[in-house]
Amino acid sequence: MRLDGSDPRALEAAADRLAAGELVAFPTETVYGLGARADDDAAVARIFAAKGRPTDHPLIVHVTDAAQARSFAAEWPPLAERLAAAFWPGPLTLIVARQPQRASAAAAGQPTIGLRCPDHPLAQALLVAAARRGVAGVAAPSANRFGRISPTTAVHVQAEFGAAGEPVTVLDGGPCAVGIESAIVDCSRGRPVLLRPGSLSQEQLAAAAGMPLAARDDAAPRASGTLEAHYAPHAKLRLMPAAALADALAIWVEADQAVSAPRPAGPRLAVYSRTVRTPRAAALAVRRMPETPRAAAYELFAVLRELDALGVALIWVEQPPPGADWAGVRDRLERAAATA
Repeated sequence: MRLDGSDPRALEAAADRLAAGELVAFPTETVYGLGARADDDAAVARIFAAKGRPTDHPLIVHVTDAAQARSFAAEWPPLAERLAAAFWPGPLTLIVARQPQRASAAAAGQPTIGLRCPDHPLAQALLVAAARRGVAGVAAPSANRFGRISPTTAVHVQAEFGAAGEPVTVLDGGPCAVGIESAIVDCSRGRPVLLRPGSLSQEQLAAAAGMPLAARDDAAPRASGTLEAHYAPHAKLRLMPAAALADALAIWVEADQAVSAPRPAGPRLAVYSRTVRTPRAAALAVRRMPETPRAAAYELFAVLRELDALGVALIWVEQPPPGADWAGVRDRLERAAATA
């Protein structure tokens, strides 16, 4: 069921369903989340079942503010306080030591928990309305099948869960403004460790933390979206430097045109690039990647879904530029290509 998020009655209905232990997909500024009340292990189990997600892969709990976040924490270190003060509400997840007996299923049994305060008016309104009904925090991974492309519109969510299986109420709040998931910073070990890049740069995070961010290590807690293969379309995605992509395209087009046997109409290869001049061919579907990382992040998942829907077997993507500004986009594409 899809509800109009601009209708106050729809918001109240969605909060009622969360309180009843049902699944509600809702927009955040990053992507749409598939939510269930974090204090109900049976409700959280419905998230894992609907997504086909392993139950040892933890979820992020969305909260109204830092005060609600602290209720989940065994310890709320000064580092977490500084980062929350700087970026909440916003696209940042903080991992802290978990209060025993709180949100065990959402944390996949780990002694730590990921917490985020989203910067989307509808998400905030839903969390507040749910809190009035006794729901303290909403566990919500991205609202898609496990390992697949994250959704940035309500239509994307419906495409994922509209057929069979666990019923999902979708609260439609329009397209997500950021387009890739939050950065994740581990604050549970005395120093900030970047577990997943997002739209916030390492420089921004380090400035607020008051110290440099360390790289992920073997002792890091498990966290959402950090598996090697993730965010993948059904087509095989290959990530290539510009020169390699240009060469591969020239070879592919020549070989494709040499085939004389009849083939179905429509594209057989999709290309998403910033700088490569793409030859004109009926067998090619081409989309241009924006010049800025912010614009590329905003459209990334929607473009991958669009190209995948064409039924192509291959999606070739030009490697984003090096540098911290492109880290979030580069991370998502590298993980999407890891299944190829």
